[in-house]
This record gives sequence, C-alpha cells and structure tokens, in this order.
Amino acid sequence: MIREASSRSALEISRAVNEGQLRLEDMANAALESIDAGHKVLNTQVHWNRAEVSDSLKEQIKTLESSLRSKKNLPLAGVPFLIKDNIMVAGEIASCGSRFLSNHRAAYDATVITRLKAAGALLCGRTNMDEFGMGSSNENSAYGPVRNPWNKEYVAGGSSGGAAAAVSAGLVPVALGSDTGGSIRQPASFCGIYGLKPTYGRVSRYGLVAYGSSFDQIGPLARSIRDLALVYDVIAGPDPLDSTSHNLSAESSLERLSAEPQDLKGIKIATVREYLGDGLNPEVHAAFQRALEVYKSRGATIVDVSLPLLKLAIPTYYILATAEASANLARFDGVRYGVRTQDPNLSLKEMYTRSRSEGFGKEVKQRIMLGTYVLSAGYYESFYGKAGRIRAAIRQELESVFKGGVHLIASPTAPTTAFRLEQKTQDSLSMYLSDVYTIVANLAGLPALSHPIGCDSQGLPIGLQLMAPMFDENILLRSALQYEEQERPDLQPRGIFA
Repeated sequence: MIREASSRSALEISRAVNEGQLRLEDMANAALESIDAGHKVLNTQVHWNRAEVSDSLKEQIKTLESSLRSKKNLPLAGVPFLIKDNIMVAGEIASCGSRFLSNHRAAYDATVITRLKAAGALLCGRTNMDEFGMGSSNENSAYGPVRNPWNKEYVAGGSSGGAAAAVSAGLVPVALGSDTGGSIRQPASFCGIYGLKPTYGRVSRYGLVAYGSSFDQIGPLARSIRDLALVYDVIAGPDPLDSTSHNLSAESSLERLSAEPQDLKGIKIATVREYLGDGLNPEVHAAFQRALEVYKSRGATIVDVSLPLLKLAIPTYYILATAEASANLARFDGVRYGVRTQDPNLSLKEMYTRSRSEGFGKEVKQRIMLGTYVLSAGYYESFYGKAGRIRAAIRQELESVFKGGVHLIASPTAPTTAFRLEQKTQDSLSMYLSDVYTIVANLAGLPALSHPIGCDSQGLPIGLQLMAPMFDENILLRSALQYEEQERPDLQPRGIFA
C-alpha cells in the first residue's frame, strides 16, 4: 500500500477522483497505511492516532462525495495531505512541537485549511516540527527527532522536517510547511524534494502560530514542480482575516507552466560571489555548478554579482527573529495558553516562571532570552534598531540586482547535505549557519524555491535555491520545471522506502 500511495502525483489523484476512476475510500486507506508505516520508522507525525484520523477522513469523504456528485471539479479532489503542527485545524491539538501546547485545541481553521478543504484535499494528520519552528534539524521537537528517509541516521532538516520527510518517503504526495528562515526549503533540500516559500503576504498567515511575524510564510512541499504549483494556486490569494495579506488576485501558476515558453531564453540568473566561498561543502559546490550548466543549456544566461551586505544576514536575522519570538511567545504563560505547572503552592510570578521553564525546550528558551535582551531598554537601539536598518539595506541591495536586469538569484539551498543526528545539537552557531543561504529571502520578503539537483557521495540529496522578485513565483516554477524536465532527478529515497 505504501507504493500505491507514493506512486501517484497529486495531479494524477485529483484527475482520477474527479473522473470517477479512483474511489476516495481507497485513496484514504492507502494514505493511512503509508503514514502509519512511515511514522513508525521516521517519526514524521505528532498526535498520531490512526483510528481518529480514519474517523475524520470518513466525515471529509461524505462532504467531498456531495461536491463531486454536483459535478464540481475540485483541484485537490481526494489528495492526501499532511500539515505542519503549527497550522490550526478546528478541534485538533496544535502543539507546535512543544510540551507547552500539548493540550491546546484550535478553535478555528487556518485560512489555508479552509482553502484546502474547499479544494477537496483529504487532511490526514499533523507533522513533526522543531518546537515553535526554532531549529534547522527537527531535533528540537518535544516528540523526538524526525529521521531522513534517505538515511535514518541523518536529520531531515527543520523546522518542517516532518512534512519534508513524509513527502520524500511517499507517505503523501504533498504537504504544507511554514518558513521563517528557510524551514521549508532547507528540509526540502535535505530530503530531495521541492519546497516553495511564497512572497511574504501572498499566502495568508491567519491560523499559523507565529514565531517571527514579519518573516513567517506558509508554503507547499511536493515531489514535482506541477504538484507544487497546484497547491500554491489553492492556498495563495488575499485574505481579509490577515492584515499582512496582499490584495493580489489569484492566478493559475499551473496553467501558466504549460502556456509559457518551454525554454529559458532571455532569462538572466545571478550567482552571488559571497555565497561560494568558505563553508560551502565541495560536493555541494560541484553539484551547484553542474546545475547551472543545465540552466545554460535551456537558454539562461548566468552572471556573477556581489552582494556584500549578505555577510550580515545571519546576525541580522537572529536579532530580529528572536526579538519577535520573545514578543510572540510572551502569551504562553500557563494561564491564557499552555500547560500549567502542577505545583499549587506558588505565587503568580512563580507559576509563570515554573510553567514556562517546564513547558519550553532549551532552544526556545535560548531564543526567548536573546530576543528579550535585544529588546531591553539599554540595548534596543544598538541591536534591534540597527538590525532593522540593515534589513532594509539588504532588501534594497537585492532590489538593485533585480532592477539591473537579473530575473533570478541562484545559490545552494544549504552549505552541506543532511548531517548526522546529534552532530550539531551542542553547537548552536554551526546549526544557525545551516540557514545562511535561505534567510535572505525571509529578510526581504522575496519568494524562493528549492529543488533537487543530485546527491553527494553518501547518497544524500543536494538542493539548489532560486530567489525571485516579489510576487514572481511563476518564474521560479517555470525555471525549476525546465530543470526538472531535462534532468528528471531521482527522487526515490535509497533508505527504508527504496
């Protein structure tokens, strides 16, 4: 049954269900069996209860059958879906990978969930994640680390590691993650799949538990560009419930992929000089250069640019993101939200302190303390204020490149392939540097996409990142499709699901 669930793309499933060639019950049962088997080995899920999910699917199928009988053509009809554990679904526990919210049930659906349901998707569970999205390896979860389906002794990447591993292993064809500094793209790279971070504001954040409100963005993970475009089309668009949502009408990226030229003539892709030096693994560098040759063969022009401010991206990001995390997580106190300490003989202040100390993990505490420090009266301007100005300067530097005629900026998605479990858990700086190429898109609010370009000598996937001007997701999808159709990258893990 694992092969049954993994052998079909989301597009194939939707087409077959809409045409009456595939029963919803069969697809749901195949997905349940696949997820159940995969989770036992990879730890992809949280709050996993097969019987409860099965009951939920039966109710979803009743609604879908009614829509299908009325001849509605649903874009995601019968497509099994998994969502990251920080996205709200009414009545379900949304714990964000944390002990602190292990008893918190969502009161409403996130906008992306409303849109997935309306499009006919079958919601099959919640995926494991780094606690509150804070991590680059999915080892910071209260539910244990996610394992990479290409090699179980290696990390899946973070913080959307559960979603990436599930899609890579074929448990479902598509999933939703969230991206604050690379949390969709980096695990997509580590797991050999596709991951898209849309332009900030292009997809509603209503119902996404915030880590860094000016950085967070929901996006899809898939095993093909067309599936990625299919899901993006469903979830993108303005939302009156999200004040940061841009008032741009939705368009069909999937249809444009077929209508636009089947080459990249006239497209200029820039590589960044500062990205290709120290810290970049030689095998990743070599694979990146080979991938650029593929783009050249499709008609693209490759140019070299210098972006000197990018060397400040890591400190700028971690000052601003931790400051926002400190403010956003202040509400989790054991009174309004979260698990309260069991000791009844405490003052209010002691209860707050004990509840947060017991509920939050080490990495979350570390980032809250750093964020609180940079926001304190004596250091606000020296750290937070200065970081805000550097962020604006980085955005302007990137805009100048695009205004100069460049259509895309290409880089490796991560400086290395996946690393061993526990290899970097005691070295925060080394872990933070895993995001060196991805955080720039979040700082500037730009769309970015990771796609697979091969494997290293250990058989671990390598990803390439493309970054585009705001609201130009279509050029990302079109360009990555050109690579996909020429190279046909091998997306089948050589681990337990080979």
